[in-house]
Amino acid sequence: MAEPKLLSTQQIAEHNTAKDLWIVVDGQVWDMTDFAPEHPGGIGIILQYAGRDASQPYNEIHAPSLLNKTLTSSKLVGTLDTSTISDSWAKPPPQQNPKVQLKNEKPPLFTLLSTHDFESVAEKTLAPKTWAFYSSAATDLVTHKANQSFFDRIWFRPRVLRNIRTRDTRWQIMGQNVELPIMCSPAAMAKLVHPDGEKAIARGCQSKGVIQCVSTNASFPIEDIASSLPPSQSGPPPLFFQLYVSKTRTASEALLRQVWSLGIRTIFLTVDSPLAGKREADERVRMDDDQQGIPMMTGVGKPVNDKRGGGLGRITGSFIDEGLDWSDLPWLRQHWKGKIVLKGIMCAEDASRAAKEGLDGIVVSNHGGRNLDTSPPAILILLDLHRNAPHVFDKLEVYVDGGIRRGTDILKAICLGATAVSLGRPFLYSLNYGPEGVEYLIDMLKDELSVAMALVGITSLDQAHPGLVNTNDVDYLVPTTEGHPYAKKRKQPLKAKM
Repeated sequence: MAEPKLLSTQQIAEHNTAKDLWIVVDGQVWDMTDFAPEHPGGIGIILQYAGRDASQPYNEIHAPSLLNKTLTSSKLVGTLDTSTISDSWAKPPPQQNPKVQLKNEKPPLFTLLSTHDFESVAEKTLAPKTWAFYSSAATDLVTHKANQSFFDRIWFRPRVLRNIRTRDTRWQIMGQNVELPIMCSPAAMAKLVHPDGEKAIARGCQSKGVIQCVSTNASFPIEDIASSLPPSQSGPPPLFFQLYVSKTRTASEALLRQVWSLGIRTIFLTVDSPLAGKREADERVRMDDDQQGIPMMTGVGKPVNDKRGGGLGRITGSFIDEGLDWSDLPWLRQHWKGKIVLKGIMCAEDASRAAKEGLDGIVVSNHGGRNLDTSPPAILILLDLHRNAPHVFDKLEVYVDGGIRRGTDILKAICLGATAVSLGRPFLYSLNYGPEGVEYLIDMLKDELSVAMALVGITSLDQAHPGLVNTNDVDYLVPTTEGHPYAKKRKQPLKAKM
């Protein structure tokens, strides 16, 4: 194989337009002309570094191996001749963001006492765009707030004089043993929080016996995340995979083959996000100018920071197939022989349909309140299933995702028939401290759960049952019928008489 061509900075700088676009990443010179318009983050950030060294912004978000796996070898046009680097060429482009100044240094990890403490630290120390992306929710945040507040409206009915000296939080999720009934929810681009991103979450989760569900939009390829873990001594790795089905089905098929080859045997198909909701906090903080409103490259336009804003959620989801429906399940089963869980069920009717279709599990979830505001809070959906589709609990595993912040929340969901719960934002905020933060979060939740079990009067999770909770404060909000109890669909307007 021929040695890559050595290219001077002067040669590279000549390729600085949308129609002829080269960038340098870690000393390699890549032709991005064809790929840039399809970049999930928009062409703008690539154009900002056209003809320049883009190593720093690239490595902040992406895995080192991603370019080699995404682009063909023909797009590698050469290597940078470092002897030609001048101060003017090495200087960051004028459109680059000023370095984020932290409002406060992170306090020592041992001083944090709750998931709320992790969130408070994250708000003060994450980059403004990162915080906006992860903390944001749809429009008026009604559902986002209700996810948490509805857990507070469910009361325990503790039993006393029970021997609770020894408690056991161990459980099973999709046949895999776990140390407590929680999962790490899939979330995009965790590298925004920590350089090791999802790999750090995976290490923290594995060390504490918790399963991580890896997002299609993870910062690292799934094989890099899996290979960062020690080989599993028994059974599949402690990973599930979340799938967004691409408009290009062959891309999803290839991804599923890759996931299967790694020993992962369960996928979570997200069904509540054919497109992203309006997340105003995320839209307000511009993609590439989050502090000072610096525009994109002059004359190029703003494919990221458009008239709707700069929402990362909207940008990164542009590849998702909006036409996905129930009739596509046979296609999925053709290309995936393992277990399938539908993530994003919000009513009893769809839960019944999932059971009828023979799915292995469902996640009752409203996507953390990030898509359709005023969709029902997650714990209320669980009660909807009990009232209107109780048979689903005998046919598939049911998970709750949304609003879980305490060990008491976990126990309430288990008492009400959930197999397990899933947490998203708390894991991302704990990642602010690296894998040690993830481990600390899990220990914190495990301790809270164990204490809650003791004070309710049980010593193992299989002793949990609905009689240990009082849902009267929310029962009147649980639907009683498939349709509306009294409102009728409006008839088509009558044609005007001539």
